[in-house]
Amino acid sequence: MNKVVEERTRRTEWYREARFGMFIHWGLYAIPARGEWLRSTEQLTREEYEPFKDEFTTENYNPKEWARMAKEAGMKYAVLTAKHHDGFCLFDSKLTDFKSTNAPCGRDLVREFLEAFREEGIRVGLYYSVIDWRHPDFPHYGDMHHPMRNRPEYSNENRNFDNYLEYMFGQIKELLTDYGKLDVMWFDFSYGNMKCDTWKAKELIEMVRSIQPDVIIDNRLEGSGENAGSIRTLDPTPYSGDFASPEQMIPPAGIRDEAGNPIPWESCITLNNNWGYAAHDHHYKSAKMVIHMLVECVSKGGNLLLNVGPNAKGEIPEESVAILREVGAWMKKNGKSIYGCGYAELPKPEWGRFTRRGNVLYAHVMEEQAGAICLEDMAGKIEKMRLLSDNSEIKQANYWNLKEFSQNAFFFFNPHASDCYPLPDELDTVVEIYLKEE
Repeated sequence: MNKVVEERTRRTEWYREARFGMFIHWGLYAIPARGEWLRSTEQLTREEYEPFKDEFTTENYNPKEWARMAKEAGMKYAVLTAKHHDGFCLFDSKLTDFKSTNAPCGRDLVREFLEAFREEGIRVGLYYSVIDWRHPDFPHYGDMHHPMRNRPEYSNENRNFDNYLEYMFGQIKELLTDYGKLDVMWFDFSYGNMKCDTWKAKELIEMVRSIQPDVIIDNRLEGSGENAGSIRTLDPTPYSGDFASPEQMIPPAGIRDEAGNPIPWESCITLNNNWGYAAHDHHYKSAKMVIHMLVECVSKGGNLLLNVGPNAKGEIPEESVAILREVGAWMKKNGKSIYGCGYAELPKPEWGRFTRRGNVLYAHVMEEQAGAICLEDMAGKIEKMRLLSDNSEIKQANYWNLKEFSQNAFFFFNPHASDCYPLPDELDTVVEIYLKEE
C-alpha cells in the first residue's frame, strides 16, 4: 500500500466510525445576514465591511449549549470556522487586530468552542480559509473571487504574496500550537491557479504534521468542491488530504480510487440554503431529509457534515434546533446502523438503502411497499432479523404469493398482515439483519 494511503487509513479510523458531524459557519457576515460570501457578492470595500466588527457582540453565545445540541443529535465531531474568506478571526491571533478579541464581545470564541465540545466528548476541528480578502498582499484586482476583482485601482503591482503566505502559515501554526489537540483541520479552498504550490502545500503539510501528526485534513489545498484532486489516484500527493469533500451534493456512487478502493469522504451540506446566517432563508431541510442524506452518505462509504449558521448574537436558529432534536431522537434508536457502517456492496433496494458493518446488514426502509418487503437474492442467507429501534423479532415471510420468487427473502412489519402496512417509523424504519457465515 502507498505510504500516503497507509497513513491516511490509520489517521481516519475514528472518522470513518463517526460518520456524522456538525459544521458551523459563523463570523461578521451574520450581522448583515445575507450569507458568508456577502463581501464578495456585493463587492464591498474594506471600509464598507469592517464596521461590522464594532457590532459583533455575541452576547448569547454559549458553546456548551451548542455542544449538547450536537451530542443529542448524534454528531461525533464538529468543525468551526476559525477564519473565513473575509479574514475575520474568531480566535486571538497575534498576527492581526481583525479578530473577535478586539470586537465588542472581547472573547476568544474558538477556545470556548473547543473546550465546550471536548467536554462533551465530541471531536473537534477548525476550518481555516487559505484565501483572505482583507490581507493587503493577497491578490485583489483580477482575482476570481476578491471583492475588488473589478476595480483596477486595487492593482496587485505592489503586493507581495510571500508576505501573505508567511501570515497564513503563522496563523495556522497558532491554531495548531495554542489550542490543544485538534482532530480536523479543514482548509478552504483552491481555484484556478490558486492551489498546490501556490499555497506551498507541501511545506504547509509538513509543518502541520510536525506539530500535530494525527490531525486529519481535507483535500482542498489541492482539490476543490469541483475536483477532488490526486486523492482519487493510486499515487496521491502528500497534500492530497485525508478525505475528499464534495459540497452541497452526495456523490452518485461514493468516492473510490482508480482501483475501486473506497476513499474517506464527507458531504458538507447546509441545513437551509446558506452556510452563514441569512435572516431571509427559512427553507430548511426536514429531519426526514437529513436522515435520508445521512443514510445515503453512509451507504456509499462516506460521512455527512451538516452545517448550521448561528446569528450575530451566537444563537443557532430555532428551526435548526428543532430539526437536530428530531434527528437525534431517531439516532438514539438507530445510530447502530450509522456508526462504523459503510458500503453494503449490494444493489440499492427500491424501498430505501442498505448500510453494513461486517456480517450485519441494516435495511433502511423509507417507503411503504405493496405487499412484502423484498430482500433480493437473499433466500437462505439470513440468520435472523430484528427491528433495530426495540430489538423485536422480524420474521421472514412465506406467504403464498411470494413462492414464485423463491430466490428472494421477504418480510412484513406486521406478522399478521399480508398486504401493505404503515412503516413503524415514517422517517426511516431500520431492520437489523444478521447474515449467516459463509
